[in-house]
Amino acid sequence: MERSLYERLGGIDSITAVVEDFRDRVAADDRINKKFARTDLVRLRKMLIDQVCEATGGPCKYSGRSMKAAHEGMEVTSGEFDALVQDLVATFDHFKVGQKEQGEVLAVLGPLKTDIVELDSSQVGTPLPAAYQAAPALAR
Repeated sequence: MERSLYERLGGIDSITAVVEDFRDRVAADDRINKKFARTDLVRLRKMLIDQVCEATGGPCKYSGRSMKAAHEGMEVTSGEFDALVQDLVATFDHFKVGQKEQGEVLAVLGPLKTDIVELDSSQVGTPLPAAYQAAPALAR
């Protein structure tokens, strides 16, 4: 029997390292970082780790909001979603994640585009709308 994607990615330690690199890459990317202006990065890290862990067959349980609810009112463009995917692929390449595993992760994330993108535009670097309400910070 083939090992789960979670196992092939290297388990929780590898997923954590990938998420942290990805978070830092996104924070430094002027094409999309304005959308994260009010995001609690500690919360984002935990939610991404749990989400990727669960989606790849690991033992974690994602307890965050749906992708639609989390991104509602952010006015994310198609171009910004594509930039985010490019950052994720760059992170995968940095960690030498295999093409098969990259494809499987992207196949899980791809359908989320319709829940995240609100504007069909190639524009990037757009500001977060003033009315957007970020999720509350995690209790420390």
